[in-house]
Amino acid sequence: MYGRKYMGVDRTTVLIDAEGKVAKVWEKVKVPGHAEDVLNAVKAL
Repeated sequence: MYGRKYMGVDRTTVLIDAEGKVAKVWEKVKVPGHAEDVLNAVKAL
């Protein structure tokens, strides 16, 4: 970040549809509420 090195976790979730295509990508995921967002996206497919 701004030329500085840092260590940490960068979470990303990728939803793949039945045809094997990327349906949705969540970058820089925060844990609270994320599972619910993913489940809602799966139901919408």
